[in-house]
Amino acid sequence: MSEQLSIYNTMSRQVEPFETIEPGKVRMYVCGVTVYDHAHIGHGMSSIAFDAIRRYLQYAGYEVTYAQNFTDIDDKIINRAAELGIDPNELTQSMIDTWDDEMSAFNILKATINPRATQEIPQIIAMIQGLIDNGHAYAANGDVYYKVRSFDEYGKLSHRDIQDLLSGARIAVGEHKDDPLDFALWKAAKPGEPTWASPWSDGRPGWHIECSAMCAHHLGEQIDIHGGGADLIFPHHENEIAQSEAFFGHPYFARYWMHNGLLQLGGEKMSKSLGNIVRLKEIVENGKAMAFRLQVLGSHYRMPLTWTEEGLEAAQNGLDRLRAAASPLPVSPTADRDSELDALVETTEAAFHAAMRNDFDTPVAVASLFELARVINRNRGQDSFNASVETARWKLIELTEILGLDLSTPQGEALNDAAPFIDLLISLRNDLRAARQFDLADKVRDNLAELGVTIEDTRQGTIWKSS
Repeated sequence: MSEQLSIYNTMSRQVEPFETIEPGKVRMYVCGVTVYDHAHIGHGMSSIAFDAIRRYLQYAGYEVTYAQNFTDIDDKIINRAAELGIDPNELTQSMIDTWDDEMSAFNILKATINPRATQEIPQIIAMIQGLIDNGHAYAANGDVYYKVRSFDEYGKLSHRDIQDLLSGARIAVGEHKDDPLDFALWKAAKPGEPTWASPWSDGRPGWHIECSAMCAHHLGEQIDIHGGGADLIFPHHENEIAQSEAFFGHPYFARYWMHNGLLQLGGEKMSKSLGNIVRLKEIVENGKAMAFRLQVLGSHYRMPLTWTEEGLEAAQNGLDRLRAAASPLPVSPTADRDSELDALVETTEAAFHAAMRNDFDTPVAVASLFELARVINRNRGQDSFNASVETARWKLIELTEILGLDLSTPQGEALNDAAPFIDLLISLRNDLRAARQFDLADKVRDNLAELGVTIEDTRQGTIWKSS
């Protein structure tokens, strides 16, 4: 695509023209989940946002290598496995399998690479040793710490001054670091924990070094995009920068830093202590996975999203309108054209791509799709259709697919095949209503309901959905 794509860079706090390290190729790393429990809708929000970004980059012609890790060794994993009385590996594999199933339900493309920390221990140890060798890390009582003051640019991503950080820093009991600002690269084992042999002790890696090592191993010393939630900017991503740039000596680790806003429930942050966690599996089990995807895309990825049941229901209603517009026409269209509708198709496509090229502005892109769907659904109430309606329908399908919105009905192909007949019955019902034969019109409605089809009369026309 010839038009310039622009991306907001957390590092510069500006929207910048997108230019890749290698022409036509994007190397992209997005921080994944710690697999100790079922994922919640905040994880889903981030995954959907970056999936839409990846999809549009691919649509624009880029060859995208997309890595998203699993943190499969962590205090939370160790504690949760102990609570359940199972091996940590059994817990993490179960959660990874569940995650994969849930991502499929939300139509999220599988990552090119899903590195797991426990499978990258040699790379992690090598990076830690390199940081010790070049004076950026030190060993102490079996632990290894990163020497924060050795990296002059520490704080450049989060725009924090090192003196401000020092005021709140403390050395916890049991830590052996020289400076309160320093952070662990390797932790000596505690009794009962999973361990790996290293030059310093039997132990396990710190969280931050895992991502630096995995990213370098699979994507190289420098990448185009590093993404994650806004809550990872500090300290996680700040520490990744310090590790990777100190180890490789390059002026930057990632060219663009992208962060999605955080999800709140009715204005308050989700937390286990508040008991207000909404699991992804609940959304999937309720048949609202695609509605949730639309709900997320209706908000800009950088903005916070306040999630409510009412908002999810509104997204489901919007999805139903899109599905109604995208469903096959009940009769073959004529060869006639509607110049006004043809013009709308062109302006919709232009508005959609202009929005997506402007820092992936999905709310504006989605709004353009709803305007096109509104006109298509209005035309569906007619007895005949010109070729422009069919063109508009296919354009709607094409653009929604770019966003990963699956407009097929939950019942699958069988209901899709019946769509023309359902539309024909709805058209007949509209004729009966116009002729004031309301008893017969209600009979059509009731018979459709018995077949699992609910119809709704709106100002834009009659739409139907599976019930």
